Amino acid sequence: MNRNIKILLVAVATFLFASMAFAAEGGPSDPYASLAAGLGIAIAAFGGSLGQGKAASAALEGIARNPAAAGKLFVPMIIGLALIESLVIYAFLVTFVKIQLH
Repeated sequence: MNRNIKILLVAVATFLFASMAFAAEGGPSDPYASLAAGLGIAIAAFGGSLGQGKAASAALEGIARNPAAAGKLFVPMIIGLALIESLVIYAFLVTFVKIQLH
């Protein structure tokens, strides 16, 4: 019985205070949105450049060990680099849209 009363009181308090929270006026826009967007694109560009460097390094090492395999390594490397770069471009677009919406 005592537990049920506590649950009921918590539920009533939640309903009473929730209406005040939803009735609050909107605050100012986030002043750190531009900083967060810049940091996000910086992290995406950093990760993309590391991935591209590692892919190029591995492909060139494979070609140096077996020059006859250059044709077989070139196309998959270019496709991989394009996919890595597309992720960076998507991060840039998301950041740009996020800034424009604020």
